[in-house]
Amino acid sequence: MKKKIAILGSTGSIGQSLLEIVNQNRNIFEISLLTAHKDYKTLLNQAKKFSVKNLIITDKESFKKIKKKNQNNKIKIFNNFESLSQIFKNKVDYTMSSIVGIYGLEPTLKIIKFTKLIAIANKESIICGWGLILKALNKNNTKFIPVDSEHFSLWYGLKNIDINKIEEIYLTASGGPFHKTPLNNFKNITIKDALKHPNWKMGKKISVDSATLINKIFEVIEAKNIFNIPYNKIKILIHPKSYIHAMIRTNDGLIKIIAHETTMKIPIFNTLNFENKKKIPFKKLNIINLNNLSLEEATEKRYPIIKLLKFIPNNHSLYETIIVSANDVLVDLFLTKQIKFNQISNIFLKLINKIEFRKYKKKQPKNVKEIVDLNNYVRLKILEKVYKSDHV
Repeated sequence: MKKKIAILGSTGSIGQSLLEIVNQNRNIFEISLLTAHKDYKTLLNQAKKFSVKNLIITDKESFKKIKKKNQNNKIKIFNNFESLSQIFKNKVDYTMSSIVGIYGLEPTLKIIKFTKLIAIANKESIICGWGLILKALNKNNTKFIPVDSEHFSLWYGLKNIDINKIEEIYLTASGGPFHKTPLNNFKNITIKDALKHPNWKMGKKISVDSATLINKIFEVIEAKNIFNIPYNKIKILIHPKSYIHAMIRTNDGLIKIIAHETTMKIPIFNTLNFENKKKIPFKKLNIINLNNLSLEEATEKRYPIIKLLKFIPNNHSLYETIIVSANDVLVDLFLTKQIKFNQISNIFLKLINKIEFRKYKKKQPKNVKEIVDLNNYVRLKILEKVYKSDHV
C-alpha cells in the first residue's frame, strides 16, 4: 500500500523539492492534499501531474480563479483549512508543513490531528508556537521531524545519545556574503550584494537573514525548543563551506559531526522514512571537501545581532514572536531601500529591548490568535518607531 502524503505549501521550494522526490518514487507514495496561498496555476498543474484529488488555496481571488480554470470534476478545491475534516477520514502517513511565515502556524496545528507524522520546515511555527505544537503532537499521538538542515542533522545525530551527556551542540553558519567584507564597508552594502549567498539558493528574505546572521539566531531558538537544550549549551560556528550542519560534543570526550551536500533534498528525503532505503538520487558529498573546514567563532563585532541571545528568556514566551515580527519589518525596509544593511541589526537591537516588548518575556502564548495579533501589533509599532526616528 502506498504511503499517503499531504504537503502544506506545495508551490514553494521545499514543497517542490519534495514533489521531485515523490515523482522518482511514484510506486511508494500517493499525494492526498496540496495547498498554496496564491499560486493557483502551479497548484493546479501539480494536482494534474500527481493525480491529487484535494487542494486548498487560501487567497480568495486565487480560489475563484482556480475554480474557474479547473475542468476536472475529480479535483475538490477548498478555500481554508477548516475543510481538513472533510478531506481526511483517516490519518495520512506523512505531512510536510512548509508554508512560509507566521501564518503557517495555524495550518500546521490544524493538520497534526490528521497525520501520523509531520515534518515541519516552517521556522516561525517552531519559534513562536512550539508549546502549542508540542501539545497538539502529544494529544494526537503524532510524530515530528524537523526539516531545516541543521535541526534535521541534530535530530539524526542525537539518536541514542543521553541528553544529560551533552556538553554543547554547534550550529554552523556560512557567514553569508560578507564574512570577509571590511566592517567600514557595511554601510555601503547594496540589496544585490546581500542576496548573493555563497552556498545556497534562497529567497530574498532568508538571504538577508543569513547575511545578518539572525537566521542562525532563529535556529538556536528552534534547537532550544525542539531538543529542550538550554541556550548556554548551543553555540554558533562560522563554516563558510556549509558542509557540516551540526556538531554534538558529549562528556565522554567525543564530538559527533553531521555533514552533507548543500541541498535541502537530503533532509527532506530522509524525513520520508523509506522502509526500504533507496539510493539517494542526489549529489553526494565528496569527502575531500571536508579538508580545511575553517571553523571559527561568530563574533558580535561582525555580527552584532548575536547580542540578541542575551535578551531571550530560557522559557518559551511571546517575546520570540516579537523577535520574528520586528526582523520581518526591518528586512522589508532594507529590501525597499528605506534603511541600510547595517541598520537592520542596529535598529533591531535598539528597539527589541524596550520595556513595551520586554514584558512579553514572561507571557506564554495561549493560542494562535494571540501570536498573530501580537505579530500585527509589533509590525505597526516597529514601523512607527522607525519612521519617527532619523533612520529613514
